[in-house]
Amino acid sequence: MVVLNKIYTRTGDKGDTALSDGSRVAKHDPRVEAYGTVDELNATLGMCRLHATGDLAARIAVIQNDLFDLGADLSRPNMAADGEAGYEVLRIVQPQVDRLESEIDAMNANLQPLRSFILPGGSTLAAHLHLSRTVARRAERRATELAAGGDANAVAIKYLNRLSDWLFVAGRVANNGGLDDILWVPGASR
Repeated sequence: MVVLNKIYTRTGDKGDTALSDGSRVAKHDPRVEAYGTVDELNATLGMCRLHATGDLAARIAVIQNDLFDLGADLSRPNMAADGEAGYEVLRIVQPQVDRLESEIDAMNANLQPLRSFILPGGSTLAAHLHLSRTVARRAERRATELAAGGDANAVAIKYLNRLSDWLFVAGRVANNGGLDDILWVPGASR
């Protein structure tokens, strides 16, 4: 349970911050960059929810909660020490990835196959979903940097990869089931 009685603590005034295991690192540390980008992604999804309705809005809300789980996951280094924490460490798990895959398949089943790349845009919601997709890809790049150092949950990487796919397909759904997608025309402005 998180209790936030005081919003500012002044503990980061010198440019460092605490990770969830209590260790302190620079605010520009790759781990902080990774979970900070996930936080940015969550904020862009908040913009998406302003324009989404029904089932899509509900699915985005679930993803936003997942992203807090993901931020907690990425903010805790040394997965090998999880058992020594004295509590259950929050990590992204395979069923969260499986849910995204299932939702992608369900959304994609109603769309025509693509014959061109899509330019971000169309409806307001689709444009926001495409922006979120690009932030998800950046978060994935930041998280894979941690993984390259051997200190990131492999399932968290899969989640981010699948989430960007989910956002792409959701963008098509938001564009009138793909009918209002803006297709790339190679060399059109030559």
